[in-house]
Amino acid sequence: MQELPIDLDRAGGTPLAVQLADALRAAAAGGALRPGDRLPSTRGLAATLRVSRTVTAAAYDQLLAEGWVTGRVGAGTFVTAVPGPAPADPPVPAGPPPQAVPSVLDPGRPCVAALDRAMWRRAWRAAADTHPDDRPRADGLSSFHEAVTGHLLRHRGLIPPPGTVLTTAGTSAAVAELARLLPAGATVAVEDPGYPRAVSALRAAGLRVVGVPVDDDGLVVDAVPRGCAAVYSTPAHQFPTAVRLSAARRVALVERARAEDFLVIEDDYDGELRYDVAPLPLLAALAPGHVVHLGPASKILSPTLGVGWAVAPPAVVDAWRDLRARTGTRPSPAGQLVLTALAAHGDLSRHLRRLRRELRERRTLVLAAARGAGWAVQGDPAGAHLVLHPPAGERAAVAAAAGRGVAVRGLADYHRGGPRTSGLVVGYAAGTRADLTAALAALVG
Repeated sequence: MQELPIDLDRAGGTPLAVQLADALRAAAAGGALRPGDRLPSTRGLAATLRVSRTVTAAAYDQLLAEGWVTGRVGAGTFVTAVPGPAPADPPVPAGPPPQAVPSVLDPGRPCVAALDRAMWRRAWRAAADTHPDDRPRADGLSSFHEAVTGHLLRHRGLIPPPGTVLTTAGTSAAVAELARLLPAGATVAVEDPGYPRAVSALRAAGLRVVGVPVDDDGLVVDAVPRGCAAVYSTPAHQFPTAVRLSAARRVALVERARAEDFLVIEDDYDGELRYDVAPLPLLAALAPGHVVHLGPASKILSPTLGVGWAVAPPAVVDAWRDLRARTGTRPSPAGQLVLTALAAHGDLSRHLRRLRRELRERRTLVLAAARGAGWAVQGDPAGAHLVLHPPAGERAAVAAAAGRGVAVRGLADYHRGGPRTSGLVVGYAAGTRADLTAALAALVG
């Protein structure tokens, strides 16, 4: 590592973790690192570069999420692939390239095709008619809080007590803020496999992150270690395995939270999107004094809005407000005004009914394609993704799909250490139905 071209600009505006990830990526592209090379430990590299270990850990997490490196339990972190250099003058292909739809199966993208454009324009016009505000509102707009309260009551069965709703800039931003409210160096349990951005946000705040396995009933609550300050979970539709946390485990988790006095961060990123089964009670409804409930607008509408919401215990709300007062952090009002306008005349509820119909039919397309090819399927009838199990295995299926111009992710991308489970995480919300049909045909071969 002494010979690698790693030069961090501490005076620059780019975070050190981003600079380090870029430098390691460039070292691999330039040949200084090769597949199979073992990287130093996060602690050792931090000492060499004279940076915080949170910087090196966040850089490694980013490279793990991108698939350039992999972690092996007890062995370390190894380079698995290198970015290819972009040629200045790409050669003319001998024949027509395969029809590429590289992001249609991305499980993180919403179904903007289901948005009624007239409804969308009407909401933006209504937002623009609002008189400009002359002061920042760290909590968010009261009209937005009222819209969120009504939305949660109608679609999630949650009645937030007065003063417990805060506006956020989305789930990842909310997790990053919550991480700063926890004691420095505290332990946080996360699902494994789980959501990489949440893990990165927690680790960037200097917290110790511990992975907890997931099975067909969701988070294995008995495996949550004692002494945690918080547990992060996606109980309604676990990301990425697409299962839901069973009723018995929900009760077990909130009972432990009360008994051990830890916080549960409930990421309800797509809880409104259930088709054939009723949702189980929210953790926030079972233990409002120990659960922070997070919801984003990005999965049900569009990331364009850049807003979400949190329902938190009063003590957490007070600490959160204090953090924002000290740092000047506050969510943008524009997205709040648009969502408020959508909720005001029933457009949001109508959109959700239309969205559920569309996603149910798209899910049927995925099931038909998978079962027609003899692939097993895992996941509740909910959300906008599920897991497919090709007979050839995850790695072979990912490579074969890439050769046909379709990018798809495997469960290995979402494990913190060595993967214990395998399968393809297939989203079906992005693009048009024609795009999805083409991508599925290329995926199953």
